[in-house]
Amino acid sequence: MESITVNIRGIDIHFNRYNNGAVDKIVFLHGFTGSTHTWDEVISNLPNTFDTLSIDLIGHGETSKPINLARYAVEEQIADLHALFQKLQWRNFSLVGYSMGGRLALAYASQYPVKRLILESSSPGLTDKVERLNRKQSDEQLADRILEDGLTSFVDFWERIPLFQSQQKLSLEKKELIRQERLAGSEIGLANSLRGFSTGVQPSYWDKLEKIDIPTFLITGELDEKFSMLAKTMKKYLQNVAHKEINAVGHAIHVENPELFATIVEDIILKEDVR
Repeated sequence: MESITVNIRGIDIHFNRYNNGAVDKIVFLHGFTGSTHTWDEVISNLPNTFDTLSIDLIGHGETSKPINLARYAVEEQIADLHALFQKLQWRNFSLVGYSMGGRLALAYASQYPVKRLILESSSPGLTDKVERLNRKQSDEQLADRILEDGLTSFVDFWERIPLFQSQQKLSLEKKELIRQERLAGSEIGLANSLRGFSTGVQPSYWDKLEKIDIPTFLITGELDEKFSMLAKTMKKYLQNVAHKEINAVGHAIHVENPELFATIVEDIILKEDVR
């Protein structure tokens, strides 16, 4: 594994690369409060025939955490990713995104070509103006809470939200690893990520789904009813799509069952088309 940091459009972007030069290329984008480490177990279960990038998104991990809020906007993050891929001369790759990273993956694929899209517990955003405003205000309050109360207090709260209830069944060791990853974050990075790239701030991509004709795979957990329903709705609009619901897991399938998640990703990539 290579741990690499490069300057892209004025910020430092950190990523890990595995199996440099292998045939099939995959990019992994983590969720809010995550980092490249989110994908460690999944990647360790993938074959070494995959050239793999896991990227720390802006405000997270070892990537820059600018004070400038505008730098976190989805359009800026799309431009950052594209500039990075151009620098690495990466094209024709599979793009995997989880939750917040799935929103970014979908946004990127609506603008630039990728080989296939794998979205785990992801959303195209919100169309209703009132819902968007409410979500924006809610995330503004959460950002204030992070800055006022500090990271430890926020992580205490975040790991207990209903979205992650199914993670309570994980081993103490696994839960501690997840907690430490979250605690390694930055108050300003997380707060600005919420303010600049929340579901309430980003544009809705629902109207772009019909134009995405690449193979797209939606993966959700049985215990995550909200995102399973979202995937079923998204499936009606995407041209070339399959949806897989995984039993006995919640929002973060790759955390709760990394071996199975890796197997699903491997199976998808070794197939040519959605079936």
